Amino acid sequence: MDEPIIDAVGLTKRFTVKKKTVAAVTDLTFRVTEGELVAFLGPNGAGKSTSLRMLTTLLPPTAGAARVVGHDIARSPGAVRARIGYVGQLTSGSFAQRVRDELISQGAFYGMSRAAARARAAELIESLDLASFATRSVQQLSGGQKRRLDIALGLMHAPPLLFLDEPSTGLDPQSRANLWQHILDLRAQHGTTVFLTTHYLEEADRYAERVMVMDRGRVIADDTATALKATLAGDVITLGFAEPADADRAVDVVQALTDRPVRREGAASLALTAPDGERLLPGAVRALDAAGVIVRQATGVPPTLDDVFLALTGRTLREAGEGDKADGESEAEMDAAATAQQTGAVR
Repeated sequence: MDEPIIDAVGLTKRFTVKKKTVAAVTDLTFRVTEGELVAFLGPNGAGKSTSLRMLTTLLPPTAGAARVVGHDIARSPGAVRARIGYVGQLTSGSFAQRVRDELISQGAFYGMSRAAARARAAELIESLDLASFATRSVQQLSGGQKRRLDIALGLMHAPPLLFLDEPSTGLDPQSRANLWQHILDLRAQHGTTVFLTTHYLEEADRYAERVMVMDRGRVIADDTATALKATLAGDVITLGFAEPADADRAVDVVQALTDRPVRREGAASLALTAPDGERLLPGAVRALDAAGVIVRQATGVPPTLDDVFLALTGRTLREAGEGDKADGESEAEMDAAATAQQTGAVR
């Protein structure tokens, strides 16, 4: 069998913050095969960025091991860095330098000849639609243009694996859509494996072939978005009736069709959450009609990944993020500890 492009076993990272040991990541174990697009989800402080820093050799793990693009992250960090692209949350470019020159300089950083760097820069300018601002300085670019440049910088040496840490954060909806189209085009044209973190759950739901959910330093779910929603959340079905008495009669009829609990929603309506809502809803309406109970309103709402997170943790992703900021260790303190322990840099 082909070796996975990422193979992590028991990766753990602990920091010392204010003389107290904080476990940022605990026992991270997973594999990614070549060509996958994997979304890594979780609230602020869950350990996502720390995980990426370990996998990209920016931080040494406290325990565990990983092989990335065929090389051990601890024993051969240089070989890993030469074969990956990493786009962090901050703009990578030198503000005073022009876009084309910045790309050529990045090529030199990876040991490319000037001719090869110029050719690769031209290729990326074309494929990522950078031509209209290739002669502008980085500081003159919009947020969406800077993120596209960041991706181009990460791809200058044609890596088979690209790490993206919240690539669309802070972008307007149009810029986000354009950026995602460029990411999808990269995969289609070059077969690039993409491993990314994002707070936009709809992006992961729509584009990722696989979703990993992290909370409090541990991975708590790993599957396709469709499977996670079906098994952990389910469709929310609501049935409305003319009178409370009709809702009383409907409870037993609907409950006979499913093993999921049927609950009252208001005086004259019922609700339940089930993984097979598309089948259950019309069947429930037919069964109620046969029992002489008239349904005045019937709705089925498909689940979201936030519903998955709620089912896993008892909190929505937004609530979890707010709670971590209020109650957990300061992200600034964690970042300071991470910076102090960094062993190198991947542009």
